[in-house]
Amino acid sequence: MKFSILNSSVFRILRYLRFYPKEIALNIVFNLLSVLFNLLSFILLVPVIELFFGLSQPPATEPAFAFNQTDLTQWALYHLYLFKESAGIWTSLLTFAGAYLACVLLYDLTRYLALYFLSPIRNGVLQRLRNDIYHHITILPISFFAGQRKGDIISRMSADLADIEWSIVSTLQSLVKDPVNIIVFAATLLFISPRLFLLFLVILPPAVFLIGRIGRSLKRNSVKGQQKMGEMMSSYKETLDNLEVVKAYRRQQWRQQAFSHVNDSFSLRMLRVARRREAASPLSEVLGTLGLAFILVLGGNAVLDGQLQASVFILFVIIFARLIPPVQAIVKAYSSLQKGSASAARIFQILDADERIVQKPDAITLQGFNDRIEYRDVSFAYDSPDGHPVPVLDHISLTIPKGRKVAIVGPSGAGKTTLVDLLPRFYDPTEGQITIDGTPIKDLDINSLRRNIGVVSQNCILFNDTVANNIAFGLEGVSLDQIRHAAQLAFADDFIRQLPDGYNTPVGDHGSALSGGQRQRISIARAILRNPPILILDEATSALDSQSQQAVQQAIDQLMQGRTSIVIAHRLSTIQNADTIIVIDHGHILQTGTHTQLMAQDGPYKNFVKLQIANL
Repeated sequence: MKFSILNSSVFRILRYLRFYPKEIALNIVFNLLSVLFNLLSFILLVPVIELFFGLSQPPATEPAFAFNQTDLTQWALYHLYLFKESAGIWTSLLTFAGAYLACVLLYDLTRYLALYFLSPIRNGVLQRLRNDIYHHITILPISFFAGQRKGDIISRMSADLADIEWSIVSTLQSLVKDPVNIIVFAATLLFISPRLFLLFLVILPPAVFLIGRIGRSLKRNSVKGQQKMGEMMSSYKETLDNLEVVKAYRRQQWRQQAFSHVNDSFSLRMLRVARRREAASPLSEVLGTLGLAFILVLGGNAVLDGQLQASVFILFVIIFARLIPPVQAIVKAYSSLQKGSASAARIFQILDADERIVQKPDAITLQGFNDRIEYRDVSFAYDSPDGHPVPVLDHISLTIPKGRKVAIVGPSGAGKTTLVDLLPRFYDPTEGQITIDGTPIKDLDINSLRRNIGVVSQNCILFNDTVANNIAFGLEGVSLDQIRHAAQLAFADDFIRQLPDGYNTPVGDHGSALSGGQRQRISIARAILRNPPILILDEATSALDSQSQQAVQQAIDQLMQGRTSIVIAHRLSTIQNADTIIVIDHGHILQTGTHTQLMAQDGPYKNFVKLQIANL
């Protein structure tokens, strides 16, 4: 069997153990002690059997002590019967019974201590793994998530991590204790009777082969099962996010059928995994029992021929029987590792994802914005799911002086949002570069860059927290007076005061407790509180009704005062007062100028304005 797990993602999970050297050392020590006390408790059964049944005759004279099975047994028997004669049968039995009880108690104590020091390892590995996944998700480029199902990512952070906990981390005790058990017990069996021990080696290869076949099947089915789990989580999330649409179009039954299909497929895969996993342990037990049957026949014959003492043979049978459980545990651990390797591989697909937005080691801290923003021959293309680039921007060049209001217009899919998303480095251009005050933004510290840019988008993002915490998001040490002042400038203070707990009112999931206009004004207040010199407004009012749009527009006008603003909008009222209007389509700049200049030309902007007026 090919043990590939040491070169797989399972090994990478186990690398997290390096953070716990003290706990691992203590776990190994107490595991070793528990094995030794367990073995000693079995060995102490031999003198009890001899004292009760007298299965062997002691030698007449004291034999020389030698470390081999025959001489050591004779030496032990001589001193055992000598102790029996001097102390009496009952005293001897009580002595060995007390020693046996002490060994059992010490075995249980050391086994508990081994598990005690294993607990921080198990929890710590999962804690570090969760932190690493969350951290990597926050630094991955937004383009990574464009080709991913969010439900599948959530599944990897929940179901796959839970599977790793139960199938990999939980096997740590078996990976440490059971091999020691097997080594110590096997060495004892080899010492007692090399001939009988050979039977154990005979049945080992077929057992390993069969268990390896089961393990590989487990891994294949586990990979497919975890993929189906990701599809189920995606179905859950899509339904919850779009529940109103599902109900409005009476598609509950259709969604239920689609979910049921995925659920049935997942359950079938998991059934196959469970059956194969459970087959490994009985298989190893059957093979072990088969070996034990041969040992009973051959060992019994050796006792009858006088080649082996009866009490020693009984000890051999007891230890061999005790060897089967750790072998079963190793088999089960291997099966669990194979199953968990599928989940670990899915986890490392996220952790190994290319962090394309990379900060230079000697990055420059952006202290402020003094002169201009320049796009120099910038092109950008997305990676499609089939691996082919999808061009979005084609050799864009433009200059935005400090303090100017620049409006970007164009049809949906023209590349407007991508153009502005390149500035805070949500993506990096595939060609060309963007500079601030002549310094390429790739040379700037990312945090200082984004600290100087405020973003208010159409889909304003609020967290399930209080109004105050949402406004102060990303800032520390902000007073309530500062938060209230920002809200006043955003024309949000009046409605916030009318909420049940004012600024301490929870806004609900995605701000569901508020209206669209209220959410947008809180988002604007957040931008005002940050006080960035550069402002990006991406369709900030397009989803609002006329009344809400008017209130939010007042807040936006207040926000843009004294700032360099880049505005993406479809409403004429939002863009006609801009210092510069840029018309973009299919990734190309078609027109640039003021509203008056562009209206004097026959071009796409004039057609855009006519369409706006016609729809009033």
